[in-house]
Amino acid sequence: MTYQRSASSTVALSALAERVFELLDNPAFLGAHMEEPSVMMLGASMKYDLDEAEGRAVGSVIRMRGSILGLALSVEEVVTERHPPLSKTWETRGTVRLLVIGSYRMGFRISPARSVCSLNVRIEYNLPTHLPDRLLGRLLGGFYANWCVTKMTAGAIAHFRSVQPTP
Repeated sequence: MTYQRSASSTVALSALAERVFELLDNPAFLGAHMEEPSVMMLGASMKYDLDEAEGRAVGSVIRMRGSILGLALSVEEVVTERHPPLSKTWETRGTVRLLVIGSYRMGFRISPARSVCSLNVRIEYNLPTHLPDRLLGRLLGGFYANWCVTKMTAGAIAHFRSVQPTP
C-alpha cells in the first residue's frame, strides 16, 4: 500500500540497540500515550488487546479500541517486519475507525554506534475515507501524527534517562 503523508521523530539515546529494541518491541510501551486521556485525544483513551505473541512476532495482531465524544474508535494492526535489534514495522488491516488519520504503517529503526544509538520512529498514513473525518484529517492529521511519533521517542528518552547503567 502507498501512503500519502508521513511524520517521523529521531533522537539519540545513551543505550545499547538491544535494550532499545527490547523496550520498543512492547506495543504497550509505544502506545502508552494512547492509553492516557489527553488534550490530543480529546480526553479519550484507547485500550490494547494483544495476541499470544504480545505484538512481538511477524504476523502478530494488535487491536486498539476506545471512544471519543461518543464515537467508537478501533484499529487492528499486524506486525509485518521485525529485525531485532534494528527495526520493526506494523500496519493497519481491515476497517480503521479513527478520526484524523486512516490506514497507516508505523515502525522504528535503531542505528547503533557503541553505547549510543539513534532511534527513528515514523508513521506513513492516509487520511480517513469518510468525508467529515477526511476534512478533520486535513486540518489535524499532520499535527496528530507528529505528536504521536514525538511521544514515542520522548518515552524512550525518559526511560533511558531514568535507567541506571549496569556495570
